Amino acid sequence: MVKSIALAVGAHPDDIEFKMAGALLLLREAGWDTHYWTLSSGNCGSQTHGPAETARRRRLEARRAAGILGARWHAPLCRDLEIIYDVPLLRRVAAKIREIQPSIILTHPPVDYMEDHTETCRLVVTAAFAHAMPNFKVTPARPIYQGDVAVYHCLPHGLCDPLRRPVRPDFFIDTTSFRETLRASRIAHASQFDWLKQSQGMDSMIRSIEAESFRVGKMSGKFRQAEGWWRHAHAGFGSEKFDPLRVAAGKRCTSARRST
Repeated sequence: MVKSIALAVGAHPDDIEFKMAGALLLLREAGWDTHYWTLSSGNCGSQTHGPAETARRRRLEARRAAGILGARWHAPLCRDLEIIYDVPLLRRVAAKIREIQPSIILTHPPVDYMEDHTETCRLVVTAAFAHAMPNFKVTPARPIYQGDVAVYHCLPHGLCDPLRRPVRPDFFIDTTSFRETLRASRIAHASQFDWLKQSQGMDSMIRSIEAESFRVGKMSGKFRQAEGWWRHAHAGFGSEKFDPLRVAAGKRCTSARRST
């Protein structure tokens, strides 16, 4: 039985708004129950505040952003740069996935510009794979759940891999009609404007992310603004034909054009 529950999992507060929120809004509009979860507190995201105060501010911002997106917020498990693929953390991630019981999971690509993103992806994929395995014990204990689970990967930062090679997704989701809601959810992360300018040279977080959405829309050949996605291989997760994000998107989805 398909549960109409979708979970977006990012590494840090604001990762979901940067790359995944369009799909999350589309699913909510289609009647799905949507959930918002970042593994890290974002405690390193400041040049002026200490880790505890930074984490407190970012927690409030993330909760506000999740509310704007109409998604249920879930508390983080880790601190920045401490998202490590190990068994104790895997058991905690798997417990949360069993608790929420999503049929759709949105997360980072398998390789991205920073390890927190890559490790989040690895943890989420393994935890989703174990959603119906009673012999894999989770912390805290949670019952398994049956049914297909489809995992989808968003585009990496800068639309390229860590070696600066351009990437192209499997399909595109039209996000044009969600522009104002997406902007509002990103503005909710006020503490990150100066931080990203100082630490990563991003003069305007909002302008940079919106410009990328126009680039992805142009890549689609169909939409003005878009997100790009890959569906994870189905083996171990469910039926090969189970592709609920594309089904929910309908005409707001288009496959990538492949050169021959």
